[in-house]
Amino acid sequence: MKLSSLISALQEKHVRGETHMDISSIVMHSHNAGPGTLFVAIPGLKADGHAYLETAYQSGARAFVTQKPFRKVDAVNIVVPDSRVALAVLAAEFFGNPSLALTLIGITGTNGKTTTAFLMESILKEAGYPVGLLTTIAYRFQKLHRQAERTTPDQLTIQHMFREMVAAGIHYAVMEVSSHGLDQRRVEDTHFDVGIFTNLSPEHLDYHSSMDTYYKSKERFFTELLAQSSKKNRVAVINQDDPMGSVLAEKINYRTVRFGCEQGDIHTVNTTLSLQGITADIITPKDHFTVSSALIGTFNLYNILAAAAAATVLGIPASAIKAGIEKVPAVAGRMERIDNQQGIIIFVDYAHTGDALENVLKTLKKTGAERIITIFGCGGDRDRTKRPVMGRIAAHYSAVVIITSDNPRSEQPERIIAEIEKGVIEKGFTKAEHAAELSYREKIYFIVSDRKAAIQSGINMAQPDTVVLIAGKGHETYQEVGAIKTHFDDREEARYALQMST
Repeated sequence: MKLSSLISALQEKHVRGETHMDISSIVMHSHNAGPGTLFVAIPGLKADGHAYLETAYQSGARAFVTQKPFRKVDAVNIVVPDSRVALAVLAAEFFGNPSLALTLIGITGTNGKTTTAFLMESILKEAGYPVGLLTTIAYRFQKLHRQAERTTPDQLTIQHMFREMVAAGIHYAVMEVSSHGLDQRRVEDTHFDVGIFTNLSPEHLDYHSSMDTYYKSKERFFTELLAQSSKKNRVAVINQDDPMGSVLAEKINYRTVRFGCEQGDIHTVNTTLSLQGITADIITPKDHFTVSSALIGTFNLYNILAAAAAATVLGIPASAIKAGIEKVPAVAGRMERIDNQQGIIIFVDYAHTGDALENVLKTLKKTGAERIITIFGCGGDRDRTKRPVMGRIAAHYSAVVIITSDNPRSEQPERIIAEIEKGVIEKGFTKAEHAAELSYREKIYFIVSDRKAAIQSGINMAQPDTVVLIAGKGHETYQEVGAIKTHFDDREEARYALQMST
């Protein structure tokens, strides 16, 4: 593609140098730079791409997008106000604006994005449509399956994958849109048909600094990005039962569909929740049908409603909505049950915020769990304020709490654990040193920093019908200590502990 065409898409006037060169690729890492590449300097959280301009130049790049001038006699420099936005616009233009050829559903909110995405995928497949999926767990369509590196990919990856989907004949794409992705402008110049808002609760405050800025990042998806998709009949699908969902819905000036338990454009009646799943009647403006899902808990009922509402506005038949919902088992690491012969009820869940942990534990209590052992930790280099909060929540609903490591990253695990411990102690729990001290006592906690040992301890002390919740990492297959990731899977460790306990 001619550089001049890309510059036209940017509508940028601050251009220095000859622009009639061919561009074979766009890159944002200097080690990918070379002859024919357009290097975009991104100011990152840990490193600034502007520091690598000379490296990219020495590697052969002769076209640069920057936020400050980079002067070379034989190079083109396009100076832009925001290189992240520029990268998104350039990527969309370079790959032929593929989102315009897709019916694109974006899902944002604190919790439930992944499960809602899987439900949407299943519904659309039942309706006979090829579907592409970009989620926290995987990026996939047809036979292609890539492990996700982040919830919302970077600008280049998004547009490249959309182009691959269009080339493969995909009609619908479903993607999670994270607050980081929105703040870092990864989905600029991406044209959505449907935006889903699941809920909002404290999360990522280490990044966003306040709940207001966190909310604003979500709001922007609907009031700016989706609103600007003027070439499409865009629709906002909003959880009206969430307080911030109601606030958000009032700020949207295009078609909005609300969902909720008992009230809303799409809502439920006759709901039954149990440890075996959900049964509910879903009411839409046109249909009334019953679904029986293997998913567990009120929070998953909202995920089901979100997917049903989005599918309804897309004109998907009720029969496909029902069948699609019912075909989704537990999503990997989301209230995923670990089968066993010992009569212990074991769940692995990704809950890593106070709200998510409370939703899971409250659900277990409501559906008949009398005694819960909760095993969890908190990630390092992330929001520290949630640690004692999660400790209090775990203690409030559990008979026994085992505090362990999650992904400590660069922090000392002992410091993270101590901050969680404060919340557990506030709820009147007493520290125990050995599992032998348990003797079926209530309100005790253990500190077992080794996560493998913590899972083994929790399962070893469980009696038949005890519920063991292993929370925080869910689908993850690694543990990050320092800068090193090693293989670790809570589900594998739970099954190993069960084998060892027989």
